[in-house]
Amino acid sequence: MKIVEKDFVPVLFGSDVNTYAMARAFYEEYGIKSIVIGKFPSGPSCNSKIIEYYSDLNIGRQEVFLKMVDDICKKYSNKKILLIGCGDNYVELIVRNRSLFAKNVVAPYIDELLLEQLLTKKKFYEMCERYNLDYPKTLIYDKTMGNDLSLPFDFPVIVKPSNSIEYWKNDFPGQKKVYRISNQEDLNDVVNQIYRAGYNDSLIIQEYIPGDDSFLRIMVSYSGKDKKVKLMSLAHVMLEEYTPMGLGSTSVLITDYNQELSDKIKTFLEEIGYTGFSTFDIKYDERDKKYKILEINCRQGRSSSYVTGAGFNLAKYVADEHIYNKSFDFQVVKNRILWIVIPLPIVYKYVKDKAHLAEIRQLIRDKKVFNPLFFKGDYGIKRLFYLCKSYLGQFIKYKKYYPRDFSG
Repeated sequence: MKIVEKDFVPVLFGSDVNTYAMARAFYEEYGIKSIVIGKFPSGPSCNSKIIEYYSDLNIGRQEVFLKMVDDICKKYSNKKILLIGCGDNYVELIVRNRSLFAKNVVAPYIDELLLEQLLTKKKFYEMCERYNLDYPKTLIYDKTMGNDLSLPFDFPVIVKPSNSIEYWKNDFPGQKKVYRISNQEDLNDVVNQIYRAGYNDSLIIQEYIPGDDSFLRIMVSYSGKDKKVKLMSLAHVMLEEYTPMGLGSTSVLITDYNQELSDKIKTFLEEIGYTGFSTFDIKYDERDKKYKILEINCRQGRSSSYVTGAGFNLAKYVADEHIYNKSFDFQVVKNRILWIVIPLPIVYKYVKDKAHLAEIRQLIRDKKVFNPLFFKGDYGIKRLFYLCKSYLGQFIKYKKYYPRDFSG
């Protein structure tokens, strides 16, 4: 693979599908290597020919993070350093330390105040209320409220932290990204367990919106320096992961289009003065025919590379604007592709809707398929071994964790 020199270096924080997909996007658009920094020397980004990979178990600590950025800035003092966070904690570190970076650092993110409002789900839902974005019925739980709450909606319910960054700092056995709970006793147990682990912020208890994975949607947007939305792309989820740490992570999706939903989210982003990538998790509520916002990530999400796969390279948007001062006209992605990061036999077994399966098969026949992990020319022995092992492991994970009685 041919690597070329450019006047900037992408520095990506994380180690999952997100970092590899973004590094691949930078390589495909500019022919350059990205620097990827994760906690462990593993994952799809490690041992890649298009990535210079570093690992540090303490990269999430401010002093370690700042030193790593400073070292890179000194090493490439004649180039711009484009920082890209591929997890909420890394985005927060970039935003909160922006004033401490060297002059050659480019941080394409919103300010600290807006970030805090959007990352804290309690404040985010208050913003949704103001800007007429639909979201599930919600109770904000404070640990002083005790057990045996009288909920304003029926079980099952969804429980998740209002502050996910603080939540993951207080790990405990059986910790999950989100909990689906069917009775009061289990609700009390989960709430008590979370607070015993040291988490001190509020929890979000929400009405569960019926429907399996195919009722979920993802909206990825890019907002320019002028705080105007430049790119929007909707995706229809076909299947998610079911490991405790992976709940809420997409495995299979098909690009989609909905003008009304795009307009509402575009208006929201522009009215709050947003800039950079954003990813909305959404669920369609068949009862009232509304798309309801579950949360926002102030970054490109784990599956956002479907936008690049559809022909709209995410790396080009952020680098052309922030490095080369180019501007973009507003575009909505309408190309239909299949995005997938698991073996096809799993898709055929666990995607239940026949119409969805028929479209998946048609997109495969039409060769409109994008898997960000498998990139021609980037198959060194160590990386290929990791991909094969990870791929085969998906069969075990779905067999173990996919709920046998799942009915949505």
